[in-house]
Amino acid sequence: MRLLTSVCLFLVAVVTSGCGYTLAGQGSFLPEYVETIGVPLFGNETTVFEVEQMLTQQVRSEFIGRGQYRVTPADTGVDALLTGTINGITITPATFSAGQQASRYVFSVTAAIEFRDVSTNEILWENPALTFSDEYDVATGSGGEIDVALFFGQQSNTIERIAGDFAETVVSSILEAF
Repeated sequence: MRLLTSVCLFLVAVVTSGCGYTLAGQGSFLPEYVETIGVPLFGNETTVFEVEQMLTQQVRSEFIGRGQYRVTPADTGVDALLTGTINGITITPATFSAGQQASRYVFSVTAAIEFRDVSTNEILWENPALTFSDEYDVATGSGGEIDVALFFGQQSNTIERIAGDFAETVVSSILEAF
């Protein structure tokens, strides 16, 4: 009886395995004819130098990492086009030392993103105000003074972390229809 039950459960599992569920990060709700995705350099309306390059490259890498699509920086000769503009970056003190100096900052990036099917000119996904934030501590040198080189190094690391989270969220939202 136990063997029969096991066999039945196995058969049910095999029959229902094609029910349409996929692992997170592996599905795609894009039309089947979308094979090439254009991701031209995002626009940058901020004063932060080259942030658009880092965000654009991370999004391209995330699409490539999914393995199903050819990704190109071109905006022509593609099946779908992802465009974006970095609209704002803010750096806000989050905590202060006993001497009332900022000791931790919140770094936020806001962007407008649009993903369009080129053949139908239909917007498949968009977010006009996508925002990501990360925090970092202010590095101090000897004597408790702020070390400017370390400060900007931490800011750069923060932008890299935000870019990774940003890319993962954008690509997952597009492919998994969230």
